[in-house]
Amino acid sequence: MTEQRVQQWQDGEWMVRNIFGAAAVKTYRCPGCMQDIRPGVAHIVAWPADGYGDESDRRHWHTGCWRARDRRAPGVERSRNAPRYG
Repeated sequence: MTEQRVQQWQDGEWMVRNIFGAAAVKTYRCPGCMQDIRPGVAHIVAWPADGYGDESDRRHWHTGCWRARDRRAPGVERSRNAPRYG
């Protein structure tokens, strides 16, 4: 199991965990770019650190999309010519 840590962002505190490629066995939809994160692709899983909510609040992000959160809001779709991850 990987280490969890708290990160502070403009929209609050988030618990963040790195998922290594070997541990990524399902396909997820990244809320940052709306593209698939395919099995075998390392990524980030994050959820609010406020103690409220449950597993349904966890979101899987491409690492680059997570780092760009403050520049690009979640759910903003990328153009067709934008690079895809995974």
